[in-house]
Amino acid sequence: MSKNYAAGKHAFGFCDRCGFRYDLNSLKYEVVDERRNGYRVCDSCLNPDHPQLQLGEFRIYDPQSLLDPRPDQGEEASTGTFGWNPVGDGDTAGSEYTRSTGGTGVVGTVTVTTT
Repeated sequence: MSKNYAAGKHAFGFCDRCGFRYDLNSLKYEVVDERRNGYRVCDSCLNPDHPQLQLGEFRIYDPQSLLDPRPDQGEEASTGTFGWNPVGDGDTAGSEYTRSTGGTGVVGTVTVTTT
């Protein structure tokens, strides 16, 4: 069985989106999720099939952490507080930071009158 169709040189068609009349040969098939959906649309109504809309097409594997990680035992700096030295952490013996983390406050009175 062959699929012989007329050439349609002078045939016209209507855009399935906007409804305007165009030459049938100028209308494009609309593609959604890599499949034709049967619509024939004009160039101004044609939306290209975007890969972002093809859910499940691309494998997504993005591990975030390591299983049973171990610290580096070869570097002495990696076992201490390398790069982190808070001020007033309570352990100020032998440290250049001897500031206290205590605070002071004042309690006063407030008078409210109504008129």
